[in-house]
Amino acid sequence: MKINKCTRLTNALFVLLLLLFVFFAENVVGQVKTEEQPKTPEQTKTITQVKVQAAQVNNFVQRFDDKFLINLALARDDSETKKMLVLSNSLGYVAYGIPAALMVGGVVRHDGQMRQNALYVGSSAAITLGATLLMKTIFKRRRPFVQNLKIVAVYNAGSTSFPSGHTSTSFAVATALSRAYPKWYVIVPSYLWAGSVGYSRMYLGVHYPSDVVGGALLGTTTSWLLRPAIK
Repeated sequence: MKINKCTRLTNALFVLLLLLFVFFAENVVGQVKTEEQPKTPEQTKTITQVKVQAAQVNNFVQRFDDKFLINLALARDDSETKKMLVLSNSLGYVAYGIPAALMVGGVVRHDGQMRQNALYVGSSAAITLGATLLMKTIFKRRRPFVQNLKIVAVYNAGSTSFPSGHTSTSFAVATALSRAYPKWYVIVPSYLWAGSVGYSRMYLGVHYPSDVVGGALLGTTTSWLLRPAIK
């Protein structure tokens, strides 16, 4: 069977995007759980320093973010924490697995549209991830457990806080899937999963609510803008 140039180009782009995703993924989705959150030098503050810092927090969003995460941390229990870790860690499997499965299905069934959908979902995840890393270097927002001594995270998370990479990538995948297959039984589970991933990041104490909102907007917007180019 002769493979046309368009098919070869689609397959080559898909492989390239997966390689880029693998290269950058560790910075956002590669987290290591610790039994107890250790204190960094930035977290080791005197009582006076904590009071001064609290007095300087006059931003409504920051006050809301801090209060929300502190209340979440107080309500944690082991069973729920395990579920949230599973949800958070599901990102890599879904973001890799769905476009890979679509591509394999498209090749096996000789379905060009399915291969295009695989490219769309994979591109949305990869480009969103790149945009997230760029924004993290620009905003340089400190992680909640570094910024506020009262916020204790479940595990160490690297890089900076805004926007949430897990959330941006999960919403990019959910939006791409929903646009590629606009059926309720695709849209509802996709966004429920993406929203759950975003919530898990807050529950685990590694992202503020505003980080999650920013990530959701970024991922959704990227997928919407990318669709005409892939279609």
